[in-house]
Amino acid sequence: MLDLDPTDGPRRLVAIDAETTGHKIMTAEQVRRAPKGLRLPGLIIEIGCVELLREPAGWRKGETWQTRINPDAPINPTAIRIHGIKPGDLKQAPRFDEILPAFLAFIGESDLVAHAYRNEKQFFDYEMARVKRIRWDEEAFPEGRFICTQELYAEMFPGAPKSLDAMTDRLWLDRSERFTFHGALLDADLTADAYIELERRRRTSEPEPDAPRSAALD
Repeated sequence: MLDLDPTDGPRRLVAIDAETTGHKIMTAEQVRRAPKGLRLPGLIIEIGCVELLREPAGWRKGETWQTRINPDAPINPTAIRIHGIKPGDLKQAPRFDEILPAFLAFIGESDLVAHAYRNEKQFFDYEMARVKRIRWDEEAFPEGRFICTQELYAEMFPGAPKSLDAMTDRLWLDRSERFTFHGALLDADLTADAYIELERRRRTSEPEPDAPRSAALD
């Protein structure tokens, strides 16, 4: 994971999140053992990105980018209950290889902010290999390019629950839009807000409020 020096670091980051079909990622070994000609199923069905820009007073949010993706694969009912995206919603959506140029253009060379970043990393490793942009033993994005809000939060609040919901509640961030369904852009936006707040607290050494509102929800 990337270790940022707040006084001499990048001036642009991109918070990212992906929603998926909810199915397990095939390993490189499983792919090698698969029958020849097998059409590998897609995994990512939505991507959300939020630009973060560094200014003298701290970080602020900039432009956003979002797309849905047709995975040509079924969606696990459990996943539908989480993000609310049904197969019919994706019939006219582009495939992963079709959105890839625009996605890569938006993130550019910027480092990536994600909550529990290994999930996003594995999703993109799989999808990039599936469309033959990288080999199965390669990484879509190197581990050192990621900044993990979950890890930053754990450093600031050792032992506290580390889910996105628990973190945003403890940081007093509004996640009310997430009460019904999750979403890639919504979660990327919350991750961006959390990063901004964590960096602000780290910079100012601000103490934690006496009664975080997540107490009843952790």
